[in-house]
Amino acid sequence: MIQASLEAPERFAEIYDAYFVEIHKYVERRLGQDIADDLAAETFVAAFRQRQRYDRTRGDARAWLYGIATNLIRRHRRREVAMYKALARAGAAEAVEVREDGLDARIIALGLRPQLLQALARLNPGDRDVVLMVTLAELSYEQVAEALDIPYGTVCSRLNRARRKLREALGPSDPFEEE
Repeated sequence: MIQASLEAPERFAEIYDAYFVEIHKYVERRLGQDIADDLAAETFVAAFRQRQRYDRTRGDARAWLYGIATNLIRRHRRREVAMYKALARAGAAEAVEVREDGLDARIIALGLRPQLLQALARLNPGDRDVVLMVTLAELSYEQVAEALDIPYGTVCSRLNRARRKLREALGPSDPFEEE
């Protein structure tokens, strides 16, 4: 579809239709609804402008789009960190969409939202990107590596480091433990 859009730009709408909702949800869970609309749209504008540089050996465009979205999120890093700190201070548990069967529900049930948000704010940006791409976007390690243009082993080490730091920050109440 990307290749076809080089000659027929309207074909890019197929990529938009296939991935917009998913990218929007990822950005929304990272930064909130207000910014999600703009950054999700900006992700596809950037992808459209960069489509001639897309590596066709990648397969589908999913990881590529997550990479673009994550780079745009990095531009808003200060706001993201400020939001985590503010939410942690306020103890707002419902500020982010809750997946009833996932990690979010366990965090809220344990009353850990403020501590987790503070711990996320303290992670270095690369570690935070990896842990949020795996947990919020549910990307595989391979997809995260592709999206961030880093080696697979780097994804593993960043995720391991981030989980260790989050566990240390949360103490004995660990939402990362399997039930």
